Amino acid sequence: MKLHELADNPGAAKKQKRVARGPGSGKGKTAGRGIKGQKSRSGVAIGGYEGGQMPLYRRLPKRGFNKPNRKEFAVINLGLIEKFIGLGKLDAKAEINEDALVAAGLTSDKRDGIRILNKGAITTKVTLVVTGASAAAVEAVAAAGGTLTVAPTLEPFGKSKRKAQ
Repeated sequence: MKLHELADNPGAAKKQKRVARGPGSGKGKTAGRGIKGQKSRSGVAIGGYEGGQMPLYRRLPKRGFNKPNRKEFAVINLGLIEKFIGLGKLDAKAEINEDALVAAGLTSDKRDGIRILNKGAITTKVTLVVTGASAAAVEAVAAAGGTLTVAPTLEPFGKSKRKAQ
């Protein structure tokens, strides 16, 4: 095979239609934009405008509520922790806390805390201390012979902050 014999598969590379290149091209003169008007000009960003009709995004009802002071947790899966231990970025013999997880590069920042979820498998015996964890993750770490402690700084997930009356 020589350099001049190299070719792409048939139909793999489609030529781009060159608009506004004369009447013979089939898209000459107005380049398929019609005559006059806002949409025939360049730099148009109409978005959700529907010609004076009430736009769809305003016709539909609002749904849900976004709590302004909600807590946002960095989520880490158990399989990823196992992988980083295997790579030598985490020390399984020492206590693994949130600072160690950030230093290893599992997450860029702690946000309001780190939450461990049970995705992937963990076989190494580890001692984890984090802000939150799913019940399945706690069981999986215990099954591997380790411990997963939820830090006492926050209440466990699903618990109300109001006192029971």
